[in-house]
Amino acid sequence: MTGAAALVIVPTYDEAENVADILGLVLGAVPDAHVLVVDDASPDGTGDVVERIAATDDRVHLLRRSGKLGLGTAYVTGFRWGLERGYELLIEMDADGSHPADRLPALIDAVRSQPDVQLAIGSRWVPGGSVVDWPWYREALSRGGNAYARWMLRIDVRDITAGFRVYRAAVIAGKALDAVDSKGYCFQVDMTLRVHDLGGRIVEVPIRFRDRLHGVSKMSQAIVLEAMLRVTQWGLQRRFARRR
Repeated sequence: MTGAAALVIVPTYDEAENVADILGLVLGAVPDAHVLVVDDASPDGTGDVVERIAATDDRVHLLRRSGKLGLGTAYVTGFRWGLERGYELLIEMDADGSHPADRLPALIDAVRSQPDVQLAIGSRWVPGGSVVDWPWYREALSRGGNAYARWMLRIDVRDITAGFRVYRAAVIAGKALDAVDSKGYCFQVDMTLRVHDLGGRIVEVPIRFRDRLHGVSKMSQAIVLEAMLRVTQWGLQRRFARRR
């Protein structure tokens, strides 16, 4: 065991402008946590920035990967790393500043305080949650996509695509991680379904979500399309399976 109960996993690709600030905010909010940065060979030197910080702070760890391999595989790699070292909580968090680090204690407490909770999601779309500086069409897309997923999959989660979340490590250990190959939004939906299907209780904690301050978003039309197609496929499979 590492001595720390919680591991915050932060995937990065070209986040040199953001990563030092994010590490400072995370460790300021939860000083007893560790942070693992999974860097996909960022051309802008993100990995080098993290390496310098890790050299002076043993709570910070770096995993360098050979290239841009995707968000889903970055988290799966981080999950495996955390499970091998005995962390009790595995936390997903973006490097771009959109996820408020000051909500980490509330998310962690939501899992630790209730033994049946296996996943806490930082949610934009529950009472008290919000987004900052989004155009109306982006909010409509997110709300509509989440509503469609909730209806299609018949799962009562308001922000199923959210990427700010705390898992109890035991529920991750109970998954077949080799079978997880989804990306982007779809990865978050996939993982939520897997927790739900294992009987884990899921709670949502309101957050104030904001756009990145520096750098370029990695979201693309292909990632959104993948999520919509997969949600439809999974929803139909689940409905037909129940009728058999």
